[in-house]
Amino acid sequence: MVRSTATLLSLYSLWLWMLFFSTSVASAQDLPERFEPSPLNPVFEASDGKWDSRIRERGWILRENGLWKLWYTGYQADASPMVMKLGYATSKDGVHWDRVNTEPLIGDFWVEDMMIVRKDDLYYMFAEGAQDQAQLLKSSNGISWERIGTLDVRLKNGQPIPPGPFGTPVGYFEGSTWYLFYERRDLGVWLATSTDMKVWTNVSDDPVITRDEHGVDSVMMAMNQILKDGDDYVAVLHGTVDPIKPRRWCTYLARSKDLIHWKKEAPLRPVDENKSSGQLVHDGNRWLLYTMHDRVDLHLPASVPADSSK
Repeated sequence: MVRSTATLLSLYSLWLWMLFFSTSVASAQDLPERFEPSPLNPVFEASDGKWDSRIRERGWILRENGLWKLWYTGYQADASPMVMKLGYATSKDGVHWDRVNTEPLIGDFWVEDMMIVRKDDLYYMFAEGAQDQAQLLKSSNGISWERIGTLDVRLKNGQPIPPGPFGTPVGYFEGSTWYLFYERRDLGVWLATSTDMKVWTNVSDDPVITRDEHGVDSVMMAMNQILKDGDDYVAVLHGTVDPIKPRRWCTYLARSKDLIHWKKEAPLRPVDENKSSGQLVHDGNRWLLYTMHDRVDLHLPASVPADSSK
């Protein structure tokens, strides 16, 4: 049967509309409100008797050219002196991981609670150093790292922030500006900006995200990640309601339109599971949630809402 040119054009237009509609719907899908643990957990854990016989706090996962890359903090609790070191593993599917080296990538200075921003041809690592001092490192390949030094963070008036811990740094780049989120003694999240990564100046000398007296972060809190979801900025945070150790930490999200004013959302997993140091990673089809302390667990999008207060 021979179709007219008009009919073929109409069918082609309909196909284009359907393609655009389906793509728009998929790209506009919100992040899942809840996740369920994978039955394969843990997908990565400490190595008994090795330099990384314990895993601590936040690690970082990137997907590049079909390869999953994991940087993590390992240490030996009985070592003297005890030093947090940087480890590295890779995976083909985000589930089965292999350590690339038997030794740490960095073992001669303290690297803890780290995250990575890939910009142009460089990897920038934001990490805690000794005594919870936020550090910056860079690398051209993600393997060999150069320590740039402790971040120079200033008050709004240009004076250095008061001495003391400032850690769990989260870097984010947009436009021509670098954004740095950091916590002080886990009592809130501050925001500073920079155009040269040399001097960071507070947007406000008060935290932009504070603890909630009746929330899952009533005692302590920190940010682990920031990403863009449509017009929203999304922060992955964790908090605790426990004043003394051992503490239960809970992972949750917050949203913002301007990086300054934030609205918190419900926990992604129940408090009693003690899942912290979270990172959202997109596998090309869906969002996955990884929690890192003190092992790496994978969580898949939940299809049925559950009571997060349990």
